[in-house]
Amino acid sequence: MALKQQLQLKQQQKLSPLQMQVIKLTELPVLELEERVKQELEDNPALEEGLEPTDDVSEYDDDFSPEDDTNISQEDLVLGDYMNEDEIPDYQIRNGGEQSSRPADIPFSAAGSLHEYLLEQLGECELNEEDKKTAEYIIGSIEENGYLDRSLSAISDDLIFQQNIDVPVAKLEELLKVIQGFEPAGVGARNLQECLFLQLNRKEKSVEADNAIRIITDYFDEFSKRHYEKIIRQLGIDEPGLKDIIQEITALNPKPGNTWGDSLSTTLSTITPDFIVESYNGELFLSLNNRNIPDMRVSREYSNLLKGYAENKDSMSTDNKNAVLFVKQKLDSARWFIEAIKQRQNTLQRTMEAIMNMQYDFFLTGEEAQLKPMILKDVAQRTGYDISTISRVSNSKYVQTNFGVYSLKYFFSESMQTDTGEEISSREVKAILKECIENEDKTKPLTDDKLSEILKEKGYIIARRTVAKYREQMNFPVARLRKEI
Repeated sequence: MALKQQLQLKQQQKLSPLQMQVIKLTELPVLELEERVKQELEDNPALEEGLEPTDDVSEYDDDFSPEDDTNISQEDLVLGDYMNEDEIPDYQIRNGGEQSSRPADIPFSAAGSLHEYLLEQLGECELNEEDKKTAEYIIGSIEENGYLDRSLSAISDDLIFQQNIDVPVAKLEELLKVIQGFEPAGVGARNLQECLFLQLNRKEKSVEADNAIRIITDYFDEFSKRHYEKIIRQLGIDEPGLKDIIQEITALNPKPGNTWGDSLSTTLSTITPDFIVESYNGELFLSLNNRNIPDMRVSREYSNLLKGYAENKDSMSTDNKNAVLFVKQKLDSARWFIEAIKQRQNTLQRTMEAIMNMQYDFFLTGEEAQLKPMILKDVAQRTGYDISTISRVSNSKYVQTNFGVYSLKYFFSESMQTDTGEEISSREVKAILKECIENEDKTKPLTDDKLSEILKEKGYIIARRTVAKYREQMNFPVARLRKEI
């Protein structure tokens, strides 16, 4: 095989440490930013709380570096890892699956995590130290929705390499059964079928419960595909009997981890908004929620320390040069972090101003009908930022208005036209689809073709595939799976 040598010209964009900091911080919602700032203040002694002094004593010689610092690149000085997440979410061109109904304050449970709750229950079990340690590892592998997505064989391998514990799969299965007996019911299941079975198995014995277990165990595929006639024949029951069984099954929780806290704590907290938009006398006023973000400055002590080193750099020992490098790295990191926070706030301010101006009527009235079609590109053009930046700002951010708290993604939807040429938001079309599906005859649910015809009769020219896309975004299954007996 002949070896071939060739030149290749490649263009590659390299981000500076400051740019990386800005990107990372822009993605964070306000609560996570508060924690990030707190952590940075603890980790970097060159960063302090407080306003910058008015004199220039905090300035330091940015060009100073010891002779053996020539191999240190800027990338070596970055705090934290930068993850490249340039994927643009679906709401770049559409609503992104947000519900069309107006959200009020959005609560979440203030109780501890699911894992903490499971570990508390584990503490009440009589297990030896090795079994308890193994069970803790299994609990740590359970996802937030309550499912165990990793195979027991993979967990067994992990325990050997990471914990130096040799646990056969059979033993892991035994311990998993213990965990599956914890609250919430269904936790630790490896798939939906097992999750439903675990919940049914705890119910009081009855004909309906027994038949529901039989369906989940032996006819789960038929049940999932709504092949009810086959189930009726196999179980020897009538339609009313099957309806009672289906109600028994559909009352179960398919994701037990998502709502476990509701039964533990009545203490609720609301999502902390990143922005506040208030309306007074027909005018809107925007502010960032920065009340827990302290002012920060570069340490005067560290700046003076570097200046002192710089005055004696010619006679400096190797140890002193290493000390200089450490001080300079900390000062650079502090300066980059302060600047990155400023740029983040400016980016968020300009982006939210653009959204507020485009959706001005909504912020004044709170009426969903006032929402204008808007995609990421529209906001990017108004702010001068690229689409990926607008995506990062919009992700996981909330705005408090006079009418409730909204996710920023709520305001994005694509533009459509009626048969008269009037421009409307796709949210309006989704509202009609939602009403049609919710009020349909469940024994003969509406197909996507039929829904498209209904929209056409109302003046909306929407293709069947677009109807299917909107239906999926609103989490409605196809007509066959919506059928009831």
